[in-house]
This record gives sequence, structure tokens and C-alpha cells, in this order.
Amino acid sequence: MFVIEDDPDIRDMITQILELEGYSVRTASDGSDALMQIRAQGQQPALILLDLMMPVMNGWEFRTAQLQDPRLADIPVVVLSGDGTVAAKAGTMHANGFLKKPVDLAALLQTVERFC
Repeated sequence: MFVIEDDPDIRDMITQILELEGYSVRTASDGSDALMQIRAQGQQPALILLDLMMPVMNGWEFRTAQLQDPRLADIPVVVLSGDGTVAAKAGTMHANGFLKKPVDLAALLQTVERFC
């Protein structure tokens, strides 16, 4: 599992919850760092939780780069956003799902279980 989120409080909260549930979680604060880490790892994450608004490389740019890389294109992505139109944006990005911020704990765990 990979959490790409620039807000350290949100990133840490999601990571702690998922680790308590037994998931192995890697994190990045922007899309560029995440791409570098994912490409460097031998094992691909089962799921990417992707924030949209981030510095350096935002979620849109990350998703475009991911889909252009055949080794990464099939990794499921769930978009995280506080934007009221997150469902439409996730659809435009061909994401596998979305979670609205603030993230509901039950919805987070149910979504992660679906992919992991």
C-alpha cells in the first residue's frame, strides 16, 4: 500500500490506522517522490491512495505518469480529496475509487479491503 499525501497529519493518521490493521504502508509527500520510490521497489503496492493537491507533482500529474508506465499502470488508485467534485475528478482520472476528506475510518478500511 502506498499513501501519497502532502499533509503530514493526514498522511500519518492514515498510515497509523492501516498499520494497526496489519497493512504495510509506504508514504510520500508528493507524486514525484512516490514515482521514484515505487519504481525503485521490486514489489509494486497493492493500492495507491492519492491526494490531488500537492506541491512538486500533484495527483493529476502522478496519475498521468503512472498510466504511461506499463510497469505501474495496473496498480489501483483511490483518490483522496476534500473537493466536493472528487467523484467526477476520480472518474476523469480513471481512478478505481475515491474517498472524501476528512476520510471516514469505516470507508477507508472498506476501500482498502476491497483492493488488498
